[in-house]
Amino acid sequence: MLDISLTSKKHSFCNGWSRRDFVRVGALAPLGLSLGGLFSAQKAVANSAAIDAARRAARAKSVLLVFLGGGISHHDSFDMKPEAVEEIRGKYNSIPTDITGLRICELLPKMSKTMGKVALVRSQQHGNDHHETATNWVLSGKFGTPFGDHPAMGAVVAHETGFAGKVPPYVAVPKNPSFTWELGKSAWLGGRYESFKAGDPSAKDFKVRDLSCAPPMKPAQMDRRQSLLKAVDSLSRQIEGNDQIATYDEFQRKAAEMILSPDAQSAFDLEKESEKTRETYGKNEFGQSCLLARRLVESGVRFVTVNSGGWDHHAKIFEGLDKKLPMFDQGFSALIHDMDERGLLKDPLVVCMGEFGRTPKINKDAGRDHWGHAGVLLFAGAGVQPGRIIGATDKSGSYVTDRPVKPADVCWTVYEALGIDPNKLLTTPEGRPTHILDEGGVIKELYS
Repeated sequence: MLDISLTSKKHSFCNGWSRRDFVRVGALAPLGLSLGGLFSAQKAVANSAAIDAARRAARAKSVLLVFLGGGISHHDSFDMKPEAVEEIRGKYNSIPTDITGLRICELLPKMSKTMGKVALVRSQQHGNDHHETATNWVLSGKFGTPFGDHPAMGAVVAHETGFAGKVPPYVAVPKNPSFTWELGKSAWLGGRYESFKAGDPSAKDFKVRDLSCAPPMKPAQMDRRQSLLKAVDSLSRQIEGNDQIATYDEFQRKAAEMILSPDAQSAFDLEKESEKTRETYGKNEFGQSCLLARRLVESGVRFVTVNSGGWDHHAKIFEGLDKKLPMFDQGFSALIHDMDERGLLKDPLVVCMGEFGRTPKINKDAGRDHWGHAGVLLFAGAGVQPGRIIGATDKSGSYVTDRPVKPADVCWTVYEALGIDPNKLLTTPEGRPTHILDEGGVIKELYS
């Protein structure tokens, strides 16, 4: 495995790398993201992707998706029903926000002062109550099986925009959403467009896989490496002039340049942030993931997913939300305010959602179950008009009564923001043409 330090310590093995050091890059093959494959694909689509992007007016340079896996309860967060009976309204009180007339959960005091910087959609709707199916649906914009028939947005963005710098185009922090199995994957687009998994940035001595420094080698290891290098050099002389091999070497060189670059190391290095900033976001997985996501979009990553699981509260929901909502409140509000102060909300589009909402009535186990008929989303940045409230549900929060927003609408809005044509035809490995999206439209209320 290739290791490059993310700390300020100096390691001689990380300096002065040469062509022979590419041997170590081969260890990247087990990654979900095949870097060599990524660059190979990039070359194949670079011209058409560049032309397509130029033809469309992009609102955003990148997308930062905060995914609340399990399904956040809309009743107990951003779509409270204080006038409903207790078994529907729950135990929390509502508090006023910086938007006149809008009240949200009392466990979201920092978000109450942030709503004026985001747009709230209270009409997420698709009607599916199955974790795997709904998650793949909302992340791809296309309905399919629980196993993920269609590429997730991040994979499509990586396919369409390619590599444009020294960082991966698609990163998941700490990893892709998962329940019984991993979700929101690249599907038939292939592993070259899969997300780069960053890991948990709140972990002690956090180091990104394949970006941390290797320990010094023993003499026997050095001898084996020298023998391998001689064999590689011999093979290189035999195949010199082979265009296909030369092209492969070019892609591997670009992969090595990316993971060895100071830009990539810096993007993932939270030690460059002040302790005050890290504390502002929250010294926990969610808070530090939001902070890392901000650094990644600053560094040019085109699509970042912050995966926050643990919202599936079938029992004792209020015990769970007593812990989850304050962490979300701190981390997400810090992200929005930090990006705003840095002028970052001009370019990235920030989206926050789960796969569905939760049932209106509290069940016998003091929890709420899956509910695909209503849910909430948050949008910010890239031209989104702050302070907007879009859509509504009925008095019990059971069904959408105004401006339903479907999964394809969310994905269409994301693609349109990046200048990607949602109607574009892609070709599956079997040669079957398929539109990126076959339904949906921009959530125009976000911009007007």
